[in-house]
Amino acid sequence: RQADTLPNFHVVNIAECFREPAIYSLQSGKRSDIEASIHNFQLIRERFGQVPGGMFGADENARTNHTDPHQASETCSFVEQIWSNLQMSEITGDPAWAANTEDVAFNSMPAAFTPDYRALRYLTAPNQVISDARNHAPGVANDGPFMLMNPFSSRCCQHNHSSAWINYTEHAWMATNDNGLAAVLFASGELTAKVGASGSTAIITTQTNYPFEEDITFTIKQAPTEAFPIYIRIPSWAAGATVKINDTAIEGGITPNSYTHLARTWKSGDHISLHLPMHITTRTWVKNKNSVSIDYGPLTFSLKIDENYNAVPSDKTAIGDSGWQPEADTKLWPSHEILPTSPWNYALVIDDKSPSTSFEIVRRPFPANNRPFTNDAAPILIRAKGKLLPQWTIDKHGLVAVLPQSPVTTDQPVTDVMLVPMGGARLRISAFPLAAH
Repeated sequence: RQADTLPNFHVVNIAECFREPAIYSLQSGKRSDIEASIHNFQLIRERFGQVPGGMFGADENARTNHTDPHQASETCSFVEQIWSNLQMSEITGDPAWAANTEDVAFNSMPAAFTPDYRALRYLTAPNQVISDARNHAPGVANDGPFMLMNPFSSRCCQHNHSSAWINYTEHAWMATNDNGLAAVLFASGELTAKVGASGSTAIITTQTNYPFEEDITFTIKQAPTEAFPIYIRIPSWAAGATVKINDTAIEGGITPNSYTHLARTWKSGDHISLHLPMHITTRTWVKNKNSVSIDYGPLTFSLKIDENYNAVPSDKTAIGDSGWQPEADTKLWPSHEILPTSPWNYALVIDDKSPSTSFEIVRRPFPANNRPFTNDAAPILIRAKGKLLPQWTIDKHGLVAVLPQSPVTTDQPVTDVMLVPMGGARLRISAFPLAAH
């Protein structure tokens, strides 16, 4: 542990390696090694992570005085942060690691690539309204077309971006040291596991559209004859969560940011119903000009910006280490610039005394193609109020200019704005200025 620095400030190295002391604790047996990993995680966020989405602004390398939410993170770092969090969950059992996993997986990562996985961009930021082939250095710490949606992006991201959801779902359930199971993350699927003192087989299915819906159902498809415990994580935001076994409510032991313990001899056909009520909350990022972000349960919301996709030749925009293949058909594997066609420079208008009353939830059907992380298909939207800030523009590097200090004064009228899930917004403002009353 180093008190006020890290061995280096490369974004992927940090996401991969902050966990190293905790892993060593399995050999050393020292709590101080786990605390060193926690310190690493917190230090980078205190300095560069005062932004929504669970990550930190490093582009490739975090730099002093570059902390605005227009600083980005590599796609690799999203994947590695999720993987490290899951290992920290295994080592510590602390539900906070699952919470950050959700934050990154739901809010930062999906916008880094196209829904069909045919292109990705190297750099994605919480506030990003241009995704093009321009070299945005030194505004970002990368020289090259690193904000373009490109099937031939840097090779590291090409190879590992598809593993993020796999890592998430494979670790949705974890074994416990009392021969039970813990539902750490929530995703539809089927689990086969050895449980109980004798290692009997249990099969459990999960049905849910979480994080876009509040209900999760676990069904015991096959139960052993002996008892075993099931632990269910209750997220920190889920005040008023309920748990039922076969429609009978569980009384007590349901506390946010903890695990509910259910121990019994299960029978095939038993089902556990988990209800996680979502509420609108706001966060203020004091270290980033008192900007605000809007959350609904585990989802963070961004301004809906109309996105215009312009195809550009992949062979002309491929990044140097992409491993470009001359025989590749650029018509089948196009790169895309994504440019805004609607205003993006809004300050939100929020009631200071009752912030949640400033917003209205809009629900839509879950998409039939199971691709909810797009603006068009998002099952949840939020209506809000805002005022344009003409003085907040694009800077000389082609990035969203640094946030103005909130509250900010503007003579523009109040207008309706729509917010969409941050993870589905390829162009987005996620850290908002706050309009003065």
